[in-house]
Amino acid sequence: MLSARSLFQEIFDNDEAFRLFCSVAAGGEAQGGWENARIAALVPAEERAMAPRIARHGADEDKHGRIFEALMRKRGLEPVEVPPDTDYTMLLERNGIGLPHDKLRREEPLTVRDLVTYLAHSRVTEQRASEQMRLLCRYFGGHPEIGRAVRMISADEDNHLAYCHEELLRLAAAGYGPLIRRTLRECALAEIAIYRDVGVAVMTHMGRILGWPRPKLAALTAGIHAVYVFERAGGLRRMVSLRMPAPQMRDALGGPAAAAPEFA
Repeated sequence: MLSARSLFQEIFDNDEAFRLFCSVAAGGEAQGGWENARIAALVPAEERAMAPRIARHGADEDKHGRIFEALMRKRGLEPVEVPPDTDYTMLLERNGIGLPHDKLRREEPLTVRDLVTYLAHSRVTEQRASEQMRLLCRYFGGHPEIGRAVRMISADEDNHLAYCHEELLRLAAAGYGPLIRRTLRECALAEIAIYRDVGVAVMTHMGRILGWPRPKLAALTAGIHAVYVFERAGGLRRMVSLRMPAPQMRDALGGPAAAAPEFA
C-alpha cells in the first residue's frame, strides 16, 4: 500500500535515494541561507530592527543544510549534484517569486515593498516546509538516525512561519495590506505549480533509483497532480491567510540560532 510513511522509509533505506533526498534538501536550505543573509545586509534604514531576525532566519537555513550534509556523512555518503528539475528554490527564483538574485547581489538598500515581497515569499514557502517537516516528525520523530534532526528542523520551520505572520501583520497595519494580499496570492499560485512539478521530478528520479514499476510511479504522479488541483481550487487559502501567532510563538526569531547537533 502506498503511504507517506512507506515511501519515506523506502527512500531512507536506500543509500542512493537517501543521498539524493538529502542533497536536494541541503541545496535548498543553503540557498535560503544566502538569500536571507543578503536581505539582512540590505534592509532599509526604517526597518533595521528586522535585520537580526532575518539574519537568524538565514542562520537557521544554513544550519539545516549542514544537518542534511551531516546525515549523509554519517552513512559515508557524499552529496550528489541536484538535478535542475528538482531545484525548488531556484525554480521559484526563475519564475519571479521572491527577490531576484541580481538585486540581492548589489549593494543597494532594499525598500519596504521589497521586504513585503520577501516576507510573502517566505510566508508561502515556510507553510510548505512546516507541513512537510511535521509529516516527517509524525512518522520519524523517534527514528534513531534522523529523528533528532527532523525534530529540530521542524521546530525551526514553525518559528519561521510564525515570524512571517507577525511581520506581515505589522506591515499590513502600517498600510501595506493590499500589497501583501496581492503578493501572497501571486506567490501561492506560482508555488503550488512549482511544487507539483518538483514533486513529479523527485518521484521520477526516486523511481529510477528504486526501480519502481510504472503503475506505482503513475499512481504517485497522479496523487501529486490531485494535490495541485485541490490547492488550486481553494486549498491555497492556508498559504495566504494571516493570523497572529500564539503568545509563546511571538518574536520567534528574536534570539540566536541554535547550534546544529553533532552526528557521530
